[in-house]
Amino acid sequence: MRRFLLPLGLMVLALAACQPATTPDATAPAAPTDFLYAELDIADLQSRMQSGELDSRRLTQAYLDRIAAVDKAGPQLNAVIELNPDALKEAALRDVERRANAVRGPLHGIPVLLKDNIDAVPMATSAGSLALKDFRPARDAFLVRRLREAGAVILGKANLSEWANFRSSHSTSGWSGRGGQTRNPYALDRNPCGSSSGSAVAVSANLVAVSVGTETDGSIVCPAAINGVVGLKPTVGLVSRQGILPISHSQDTAGPIARNVSDAALLLAALAGRDTADAATTQAAWNTTLDFSARLKPGALKGARIGVLRSKAAIHPDAAAALDIAIQVMREAGATVVDAEIPTDGQWNADELELLLYEFKHGVERYLTERQAPLTTLTQLIGYNERYRVSEMQYFGQELFEQANAKGGLGEAAYITARSRARRLAGPEGIDAALKAQQLDALIAPTTGPAWLTDHKTGDHFPGAGYSAAAVAGYPSLTVPMGHSDGLPLGLVFMGTAWSEARLIALGYDYEQRTRARKPPEYWPTLSARMPLR
Repeated sequence: MRRFLLPLGLMVLALAACQPATTPDATAPAAPTDFLYAELDIADLQSRMQSGELDSRRLTQAYLDRIAAVDKAGPQLNAVIELNPDALKEAALRDVERRANAVRGPLHGIPVLLKDNIDAVPMATSAGSLALKDFRPARDAFLVRRLREAGAVILGKANLSEWANFRSSHSTSGWSGRGGQTRNPYALDRNPCGSSSGSAVAVSANLVAVSVGTETDGSIVCPAAINGVVGLKPTVGLVSRQGILPISHSQDTAGPIARNVSDAALLLAALAGRDTADAATTQAAWNTTLDFSARLKPGALKGARIGVLRSKAAIHPDAAAALDIAIQVMREAGATVVDAEIPTDGQWNADELELLLYEFKHGVERYLTERQAPLTTLTQLIGYNERYRVSEMQYFGQELFEQANAKGGLGEAAYITARSRARRLAGPEGIDAALKAQQLDALIAPTTGPAWLTDHKTGDHFPGAGYSAAAVAGYPSLTVPMGHSDGLPLGLVFMGTAWSEARLIALGYDYEQRTRARKPPEYWPTLSARMPLR
């Protein structure tokens, strides 16, 4: 559920890749066929279904055809790891309900793609590992039940960085043993970031309207930014983690990926909810509104106080230039924008890695045992990878698995100290301190830099991140398209205190409406072959 972050000692980026069997023509884009529903959002699709111009079954079939043409053929994005064999049946049932005037809400009949660490019957939950390719949990995750109750159609599962990027410190984002390498639709030789690689690529490439990703540290916001879409990582406890293969109960959360803030808000409202099986969702502090769509109004930036994390502009020169433009847009909208800093920035890195190692072993073994998976211990998973090195460890190893396996229980002093210190430094003494110092509504920074070349020999060439404090604190973050670097997307991340999703959505929406920075991908085989992005 994280994307990486943890520079060895902290940056544990894990991700690897499978080269395509053939080398694409580098002189022209691998252009997919025209798609009737390209770039349409949930409101557009609902309007068409309400008028009778469209129904859920036809829409679902259109996405299935699009996946066949673009993901499996054409540019071969490799974003979808498994399709739901019942998708068309589910869609037909939603159509019956619509004809009976029993529409359940704004997601009624809308196909949704899930990251492949989220349980959804009848599909496998593999985390991209061949060790779990035949593991089919007997019940849906809580959030999947919420989606079905809201009338959504479960389209399938998205590829991801194997084990949500928590297997090796030398991996390549977007690669899994089961799913191979997911490719960036803006330039196919560029990386999609991770670990929710397929979830972000699928939305960007119009394989689906919206998807669900998961994050521990950057796994939603990094791939969303690098693939030119919106990603929202909620406060830990807003969305239940029950039925999701875990890394860390301190930092894990699921969240929406969409092409605009409006769709992200609609999907988040469906995902969120109290669940007695996840204690984090039953906290007394869980007092946020779920009517996120009510905040989708122009003018939220007027009178807002925004803090800019200037040190994060060093991620990349083009990100710094785009950030300057974003600041000007906000000021013209009536916001007060001031330089800010997180006083404890980065001081939590070593503690974060320590707590993740402890919590991964505890959490993954509990999940696998409760769901009667074929392998139930980290020792067994390590042994599987050793036995099948050719397919599972052709590009990188399993150092993080081995480090986690050497840890003791969650009662050990080393874990308790690391967890307490990391959350305090990132939260109360980090984000909260920065907000209070200048009475700020939110902090902003470049989400990360532009996509790097996928490299299976040396792993990711990650440029840096602006979002880690929110991940470690368990606070929300929202990334919105900000601009481009030689045609590659750049994102702007908004971060706030716990339970501030509604405020971040309002600010992000106003910024998005003023900039309209998203441009659909063009599927160039390599960046040097593309024409200037206009």
